[in-house]
Amino acid sequence: MQPPQEIPVMEVKMKLLGELESLGFPRARAVLALHHSGNITVEAAVNWLIDHENDAEIDQMPLVAINVDIESPQPSDITEAIRIKEQELRDRVRKNKQEEEKKHEREREKERIRAGKELLEAKRIAEENERQRLLAWRKAEKEEEKRAREKVLRKLEVDKLERKRALGLPLESQAVKPSVSVTQEKKNSLPVKSVKKADRMREFLRSLKHTYRDDSATVKRAFQTLLIYVGNVARTPDEEKFRKIRFSNPKFQERVGSLKGGIEFLELCGFERSEGNDFLVFPRDKVDIELLNSAGSLLKSAITNPFFGLLEQMRED
Repeated sequence: MQPPQEIPVMEVKMKLLGELESLGFPRARAVLALHHSGNITVEAAVNWLIDHENDAEIDQMPLVAINVDIESPQPSDITEAIRIKEQELRDRVRKNKQEEEKKHEREREKERIRAGKELLEAKRIAEENERQRLLAWRKAEKEEEKRAREKVLRKLEVDKLERKRALGLPLESQAVKPSVSVTQEKKNSLPVKSVKKADRMREFLRSLKHTYRDDSATVKRAFQTLLIYVGNVARTPDEEKFRKIRFSNPKFQERVGSLKGGIEFLELCGFERSEGNDFLVFPRDKVDIELLNSAGSLLKSAITNPFFGLLEQMRED
């Protein structure tokens, strides 16, 4: 049977311990410093603390008994050199802390700069998209007005010939020839999917305007509401709330849902009926910005252009 091992005892001197604690050192550090420096002087203990300030267990109290020697046969005075070393130790800790704070501040500044650049880039893209939409709308508006004027002129010419025929006046030998722009328009009317969708959108808007022709306020409000739905998706296609419309929403039903052609127009733009017909949902992977821009141009023209739908109406008449 082996004899029990003796627990090592850390010898420290009370006077030296008190002097170290008066300098501001915690008792755990003071005990370790005196024990390992041989309980000679306060200066030797401070030097040990400076050399071991980064030890992992520097602030842990020893798990062994501490024999505090009350008598201190060797005089131990706190000299100026000891105070200077103690201050150097504190300054070094403070300097390390300041350098760490500066490092964190530089990292935060880099993050702010990166976020600022991303914000500026997003703003630039949004402004460019808005500029493109405005150009497309102006172009479509001018073309619509031009076609409407030409149609009116041709109609007037036909009416003129009819009046001459009724009065027995001589008619021109040549029939009225379609203008170059009309011929070009027919050439451009190729069976392209986007063009067909745009034509169908125009037809829905014209039909809605004609159906509710006695209530211009309702028609204008419907066009403005559709423009808001389309514009929100075109500007922020990643925002789910703009790609989802509840059928039971009273305002939606009043302004669009209850009107003939309103929901069909949204479906042409890309909205789809959800299961149960509770919502109109626009899948993110089916967002076509070019098609939405065309829809927005048609809606703006329908709101501001008094000739909108006149061509089709005259053709029907």
